Amino acid sequence: MGKKVVFTLFICFIIASAVPSKGKDDDGGRNVKLLFAFGDSYADTGNLPSVSVSWKTPYGLTFPGEPSGRFSDGRVLTDYIASFFGVRAPLAYRRIKNFDAKSVVQNGINFAHGGSGVFQTLSDLPNMTTQIDFLQQLVEKNVFSTHDLSSSIALVSVAGNDYGAYLARNGAFQGLEGFSRSVINQLMSNVRRLNSFGIKKIFMTGIGPLGCLPQSTASNSYQNCNAALNNFSMSHNQLLEQNIFHLNSEAASPVFSYLDLYTSFLSALGGVPNRLKPCCIGGCGGVDKNGEKRYVVCEDVSRSIFWDSIHPSDSGWGAVFSALRESMQTSLV
Repeated sequence: MGKKVVFTLFICFIIASAVPSKGKDDDGGRNVKLLFAFGDSYADTGNLPSVSVSWKTPYGLTFPGEPSGRFSDGRVLTDYIASFFGVRAPLAYRRIKNFDAKSVVQNGINFAHGGSGVFQTLSDLPNMTTQIDFLQQLVEKNVFSTHDLSSSIALVSVAGNDYGAYLARNGAFQGLEGFSRSVINQLMSNVRRLNSFGIKKIFMTGIGPLGCLPQSTASNSYQNCNAALNNFSMSHNQLLEQNIFHLNSEAASPVFSYLDLYTSFLSALGGVPNRLKPCCIGGCGGVDKNGEKRYVVCEDVSRSIFWDSIHPSDSGWGAVFSALRESMQTSLV
């Protein structure tokens, strides 16, 4: 497979904004007060500058009806998880000006930055360690009390930007398996640190089937997933699950939970016509020098799992989360 294709697959520049969840709160999470989000594009709700394409039409087409910063036509994973726990999606860290105003942070904070990773990626963005530093600074300033943190949850999203950066720097797959172990070891250190703040429930995403993303399937007219990339996803996820098991053994309680995006995506894709084809095709959100759009949007995005070449649609995330919901509920018992 071409290095360029794999590299572009992993590098996801996403932005998002604090937009209320659409629909009623699920409240399946039992008295959760705050949600803290860390990681990359699938979790970000507005931490990148507004120059991103996700602030341009047609992003936000479904919800809220205009570009909101999310790299989707509507909601992203964080929104669905917030609704499940009966809280509003937390504001993005970048957009909060006054941390003394408790009403501003009453639902938690989203620290995730699209395009970032566990380590530093090709973009000068706060990696996961720096994102956790931001929370620590607020804890030290007593923005959040011990009680606040003990009744909170954390979402940690890893979608593959570290691997894209590795391939760009090294130009080959050689050593990628060892680098994957380094990524997961650092991730384990990060979530231990989150637990040390008093956060008693931490959800970590696995990597979805990267070989099924439209960027991977465009070359075969969106007909078949790339088996090699899916095998890599499964390898990463297997190692992640093993490490989560050991973390919970150390903690003597199920603090850390695995979100199986791989299986959930495959479930969401099952039986959907043109399932691998994105709704927005071309340079989604881009225009040429004459102001003419460089993309085409499908007639009914609700029938699409993917919005653009990398990111799910609002309905796509809904289908993925439906597959995740039961395991999340079980992990809270």
